[in-house]
Amino acid sequence: MPKSDTIKDLRKLSKIEREKKIEDLYDELLLLKSKNSMGGALDDPSRISALKRTIARIKTIENEELLGIKRS
Repeated sequence: MPKSDTIKDLRKLSKIEREKKIEDLYDELLLLKSKNSMGGALDDPSRISALKRTIARIKTIENEELLGIKRS
């Protein structure tokens, strides 16, 4: 996922696109966590936190839509 994924960019995605993105992010997170737990050196350890943060942002957007909260 490029670093250009901002809240505005994520809000523009359709529900299906966000679901696909969150699935891809979970897959990448799983790979990084397993590599880290096996003792392997990660190229960018902060990527784990960034993935978690992006997943949380997408879930927040989905919850806002579910509750009918409008954000710009």
